Amino acid sequence: MQVYGLLGNPVSHSLSPPMHEAAYETLDIDARYVTFEPDPEALEAAIGGADALGLAGLNVTVPFKEAACESSLVAVDDVAARIGAVNTINFAGRPTGHNTDASGALRALDEHDFAVSGARAVVVGAGGAGRAIAFGLADGGADVAVANRTASRAHDLADDVPGAGGYGLEAVPTLLEGADLLVNATSVGMEEDASPVAAEALHGDLAVMDAVYRPLETRLLREAAASGATTIDGAWMLLYQGVEALELWTGREAPVEAMNAALRGRLRADSTNPL
Repeated sequence: MQVYGLLGNPVSHSLSPPMHEAAYETLDIDARYVTFEPDPEALEAAIGGADALGLAGLNVTVPFKEAACESSLVAVDDVAARIGAVNTINFAGRPTGHNTDASGALRALDEHDFAVSGARAVVVGAGGAGRAIAFGLADGGADVAVANRTASRAHDLADDVPGAGGYGLEAVPTLLEGADLLVNATSVGMEEDASPVAAEALHGDLAVMDAVYRPLETRLLREAAASGATTIDGAWMLLYQGVEALELWTGREAPVEAMNAALRGRLRADSTNPL
């Protein structure tokens, strides 16, 4: 039996296990997906232990993505190195770090028939998710503007992303006037019924994608739909980063429908029975 898993802290409410195990069942792979929650300072020991125990692959989440990219135990591919974060480790041979957040976001957009090449995109948030998404969009041929509450962080990210511009949040309404895509890469909307963007700045020529997946319908997405915009909930990005990881590990085409059904089934169950 192969063992895959998720390395993070905390990870007790992760949606990755049901999503990946649905894939193993569909593909008839003898495997399990488990969660690991080491102390924040124990990352090197955790990666070394996983390698020694013969794990086949790990996903990596908060607070370990950046540290995994810098680990002496992990060879990092070019994409992860540019982004500065690893969210997937493959243990076939030397442990190798990848970042599937960027490609997962692009596949989520493709799922909704959004053409990235030539698009004008506004990414709100300059943290880890915003960084991955901004790089992915730029690599896909989009013209990227990054806006952040602390403008200096947006400027720093824009300096790293080819052709990007950095702005404070006050610039978002103006940026959206001529934009094709808005991505919320912050946690706004997760804990409260709030949006990072004023409703009056949204319009029907936009596609709006939210990285928040709890709840699936955030205030941003409700207001975007009311404006006539195309909306893409955060579960699509979560799904496709997992799809990309599974395909890296197994070399097989992921059963997207089965993984999506398991993911959304768990989200519905969680919303019905909150803790």
